[in-house]
Amino acid sequence: MTQSFFWYELMTSDPKAATDFYADVVGWTPQAFGGDSDYTVLNVGERSIGGIMAIPADAKNLPPCWVGYIHSTDIDADAKRIADGGGSIHKPPADIPQVGRFAVLTDPGGAVFMMLQPSGSGDMPPMGNDTAGTVGWRELYAADGEKAVDFYRSQFGWKQVDAMDMGPMGKYRLCSMDDTGQAIGAIMNKPEQVPVPCWQFYFNVPAIDEAVGKVTARGGKILMGPHQVPGGNWIINGVDPQGAHFALVAPNR
Repeated sequence: MTQSFFWYELMTSDPKAATDFYADVVGWTPQAFGGDSDYTVLNVGERSIGGIMAIPADAKNLPPCWVGYIHSTDIDADAKRIADGGGSIHKPPADIPQVGRFAVLTDPGGAVFMMLQPSGSGDMPPMGNDTAGTVGWRELYAADGEKAVDFYRSQFGWKQVDAMDMGPMGKYRLCSMDDTGQAIGAIMNKPEQVPVPCWQFYFNVPAIDEAVGKVTARGGKILMGPHQVPGGNWIINGVDPQGAHFALVAPNR
């Protein structure tokens, strides 16, 4: 069975401001997690897709950033397998009350990802990969794209289904990352302007120009785009007012 991303989380210096920003730009409905937690859950209709939280006290030097969680049914075994396979364990498996068991890991090139073994089944209503408010594309800027494909294939069952030649930048490797067998993300060599290997996630919006207007009106910055990609979609790369990088994808200009 393929293990895939299923939860996306923003750690930020100002959770309230960030929640307002993304609720407007992406259209998420925020919901307090409840209890003693300051965690905000992000909803698309009846489906929760991620959350926003303050940067943890034990990671105070961490800049605001988005991270993705890969689903696990046995996180202790997964963490050991990843370490044995050349990855690293940055935070060993630990329990989150009422949520599950999580770990912070990196691939052999240093790109951070999280894993979560949810309490109970962890099942959530399915949504299409192009549904507004969901994540429409996942992109790894890798230290070595070819080695990264091999790592994620061996660890999670992902498959390279195609590749595009980008000239001096190397290959853009389209990857199936779930059980559909369809490409829902890509792995590429890290561009020089990206300081460290990392994952980037593209949030679906209905129209890119409208979203760009909301980004800039709320104090965000556009770093690249709007740019049309093969298949007809439009994308931008941006940074939110607190400094977290994000990306948007839309079927319409």
